[in-house]
Amino acid sequence: MGAIHVTSEIKPLKKVLLHRPGKELLNLTPETLERLLFDDIPFLRDAQKEHDEFAGILKDNGVEVVYLEDLMAETLKLNPEVKNKFLKQFIYEAGIRTPRYKNVVYDFLNNINDPKELVLKTMEGININELDLDDGDDEDSLVDLISEDSKFVADPMPNLYFTRDPFASIGDGVSLNRMYSVTRNRETIYAEYIFEYHPDFKGQVDKYFDRYNAFHIEGGDILNLNEHVLAVGISQRTCPDAIELLAKNVFADEECKIDTILAFNIPNTRAFMHLDTVFTQIDYDKFTYHPGIMGTLEVFEITKGKEEDEIKVKKMSNTLEKILEKYLKRDITLIPCAGGDRIAAEREQWNDGSNTLCIAPGVVIVYDRNDITNALLKKHGIKVLEMSSAELSRGRGGPRCMSMPLIRED
Repeated sequence: MGAIHVTSEIKPLKKVLLHRPGKELLNLTPETLERLLFDDIPFLRDAQKEHDEFAGILKDNGVEVVYLEDLMAETLKLNPEVKNKFLKQFIYEAGIRTPRYKNVVYDFLNNINDPKELVLKTMEGININELDLDDGDDEDSLVDLISEDSKFVADPMPNLYFTRDPFASIGDGVSLNRMYSVTRNRETIYAEYIFEYHPDFKGQVDKYFDRYNAFHIEGGDILNLNEHVLAVGISQRTCPDAIELLAKNVFADEECKIDTILAFNIPNTRAFMHLDTVFTQIDYDKFTYHPGIMGTLEVFEITKGKEEDEIKVKKMSNTLEKILEKYLKRDITLIPCAGGDRIAAEREQWNDGSNTLCIAPGVVIVYDRNDITNALLKKHGIKVLEMSSAELSRGRGGPRCMSMPLIRED
């Protein structure tokens, strides 16, 4: 089995990528919340406790947990010649353009010798008052002179603990994503370097989408239904152009067994930002879903065309249940979030009641706060592993959002 191997949403999870929330959450302020895609400021100490509990549940169930920050630190440690390239790229992608700031930030980061400390610093953001700007140079630019004392020269990346989105495992390859927002697009730099230079991944991972493509796509919209069928959401964060490009690249790989992509068109709202916030698989024959998508959901079948680089797209005219039954070749049970009660469903969907992480068929990790949905899952014979969620849920993402499977058993 290679460095990446994921052909389903439910088969036993063997290896998963997480990011433990760090000081980037301390750099959220009321003024920056909207730009940094948060609705509230989580309490870091408790968010870390909750996240450690999540990692503990995974380890107790035989899952190897690796951390994004550790893999990136190992990448720099094992490839010291890459540090210069990484720092220059990080500075460029942070939007630092004036020569003075570029040089000062480069020196500031280059002087951090410990690779993990360096990686964490790039994640947490750089405040202007951390930098030594008193260099006796009279040639300040206008930008330099009007900078506020507490301005971030490089924004923090508070969404990093949602490791589902920067890239997505597809079969033995990945979609290295171009994110919807400027603030999150910077997050994918770490995966780029890990796949390019880390010995566990270098030369072993097919790339079906690249972060330099023009169209945006995020991992929360990508679900592996089985080794032949991939589901992708057309959502607030993923556009149809990206899905077509992904489809062409997947179909062009003769080693890849995927022959069908189902595009799910869901409402474009903050509440339904990704397909996995309204729809996830929890067993061979069971899915959770949010009832609010049912009236507007459209599904399109994408298959390989006759010519090279050509695809066929067909709108499916049937219920979600029947469509899933056709491709999974079994009877399907759809379990509505909060049992379909409108108020409870909207509340629990907002708190990621439908965003379950399946670690084996019929075994899921969920937030403890969604008690109506969780009770319903148990009633359907699902083994429910509950985790604390008061602080992590403020980022609008659940256990699936916080995990990127790297290896699942066949």
